[in-house]
Amino acid sequence: MTETKIGAQLYTLRDYMKTPQDIAKTLCELSEIGYRAVQVSGIGPIEPKELKKILDNEGLFACATHTGYERLVGDIEAVIEEHKILGAPHVACPGLPPELHNGEGYKKVARELSQAGKILKENGITLSYHNHAIEFEKYGDKIGLEILYDESNPEYLQGEIDTYWVQYGGGDSAAWCRRLKGRLPLLHLKDMSIKQNEQIMTEVGEGNLNWEAILKACKQAGTQWYLVEQDVCQRHPLESLKISLENMNKMGLS
Repeated sequence: MTETKIGAQLYTLRDYMKTPQDIAKTLCELSEIGYRAVQVSGIGPIEPKELKKILDNEGLFACATHTGYERLVGDIEAVIEEHKILGAPHVACPGLPPELHNGEGYKKVARELSQAGKILKENGITLSYHNHAIEFEKYGDKIGLEILYDESNPEYLQGEIDTYWVQYGGGDSAAWCRRLKGRLPLLHLKDMSIKQNEQIMTEVGEGNLNWEAILKACKQAGTQWYLVEQDVCQRHPLESLKISLENMNKMGLS
């Protein structure tokens, strides 16, 4: 059985991680509330070696990063070097340039990310794709995310399903996790609630998503890393991350 672990997506804390000093302080605070792994994203400029030293000092493991599409297809050797310095076994593409959100664009992305994923795999790194809601627009009889996964090589391009954005796009998060069985090493967990008839992001377990079904599907899919991300918090992001962690522990994740 695949071991499951919890991590914090650092994009959640981006406003508190603009300088190396801020990064060190915030990672210390993150460790103190109980996290042991992070996904590197949205932080200010810092050399990978310096970041690695800070992470090690706080007992934090960089399980993954978010790395832009342009770098994945145009600067792969530097990406590999950075991940080897960090010791990060996973990288996820966080989205696409606007001009690629169309039927032919997704096919092109599928080809190019499969090529990048092959090189990454040869270097011990797994490439995944992170969805938002825009990939749920239809082109003919398929939505963009279906085209991307159907046209790419599952050996070289895996998935990082974002539960909130699937729901926002009119999809079923649990169904998408089942669909990517054996191809879903990473999951982004954020919950959805309603305030004054508007959708808002909330801590895991504080909203309306069907976590029992989602986590069951992820277990079947072989998901390894459960990464908490909250783009917009209703309170201090560290407090939000703490609430999500506590609720996920109650759900049986650790």
